[in-house]
Amino acid sequence: MKKCRLPDSEFKARWQRVQEGVKKQGLDAVLVHSHEADFAGVRYLSDYWPIFESAGVLVPAEGKPALIIGPESETFAVDRSRIEKIYKMVEYRESAEPDYPGIKVDTFESIFREMFGKKKVRKLGLEGYQIFPLPIYESLKKALPGTEIAKSNIVSDLRIIKSPAELAMLQESFRISEIALENTLKQVRPEMTELQVVGIIEKELYANGAEYEAHPQYVLSGKNSNHAIGRPGYTKLGKGKLIQLCVGGRVAGYSGSVGRPFCFGKMPAEMRRLVQAGLDLQLKTMEWIKAGVIAKDVTRKFFDCAQKIGVAKNVLYGPCHGLGMIEVERPWMESHSDYPLRENMTFQVDTFLYTPRFGLRWENGIRVTKTGAKAFSDTLQKILEL
Repeated sequence: MKKCRLPDSEFKARWQRVQEGVKKQGLDAVLVHSHEADFAGVRYLSDYWPIFESAGVLVPAEGKPALIIGPESETFAVDRSRIEKIYKMVEYRESAEPDYPGIKVDTFESIFREMFGKKKVRKLGLEGYQIFPLPIYESLKKALPGTEIAKSNIVSDLRIIKSPAELAMLQESFRISEIALENTLKQVRPEMTELQVVGIIEKELYANGAEYEAHPQYVLSGKNSNHAIGRPGYTKLGKGKLIQLCVGGRVAGYSGSVGRPFCFGKMPAEMRRLVQAGLDLQLKTMEWIKAGVIAKDVTRKFFDCAQKIGVAKNVLYGPCHGLGMIEVERPWMESHSDYPLRENMTFQVDTFLYTPRFGLRWENGIRVTKTGAKAFSDTLQKILEL
């Protein structure tokens, strides 16, 4: 089993590109925030992935970046971080709010004083705005009176185009996910619960080299399968029921997922028709994707095709979302998406159809090229009746 790790040069190049963005936008620095679930911004810049606590990366327009962590994580951060300078702050502690009276900690005042000296920080970019917690924000405002704090997308915009090293990590993630999917289908039985199948999936993911799950594994049977977002439970898979199965493993911070619907025994006619329609939409969507195409044109064709084959009423969303460190990330392809597709963008072609009684998801990762969509996964692209 090979150890997957990005080279230090990848991170140094990222710091430089972020600093170019900071200068271009007239900022003095950008503060990137992450927590355990939405880890991508901080891990993209430092390779550090917080657990229990949250974390930040402060990137100045000039000079080296700094990693900010909670009081308990210093030894872990030192071992994992590609950023040498590490600060500890109480505000980044876990949600149980221990006081840590015996641990020496930093403050935003001391951090900015050390990094900027007497230079005033006039404008600060804030990345991870959707998940930025109030205690850290209040501490930041107190430390920087008069500083303009503005939402930033510098890092998330950079993450949209993948480097060769990132593409290799994604490909490995899909390789492992495909193996776990195929091995799981060999072991599942109708009498198993959804959660028992999750146990099989995770065993296969870790046994074949995943560092973590790309997302909570989707094993949703019968009525549960019509959940676009759902968690498995104690429902038994059973015979003649549609089962939504999405398997994803994470490698070096990159998260792929492979989605296939299946059934024990023959699918009823209505079910089979919808499953086939989903597969047809999935494959058609891949045909429409290539560099230079406007994203909303793919969306328009998707909905036109769904209407033509009679499943428009079964569509909840479509047809693609961004793929990378988080299995669902910017950008989405929606009806108002005016951006052109560019080479080495990566997406999940996520085709979800549902009825009141069941639902299904076909899902594959792709890379945008000049000539079309190159799939990260293509195993078991067929009706699956076990």
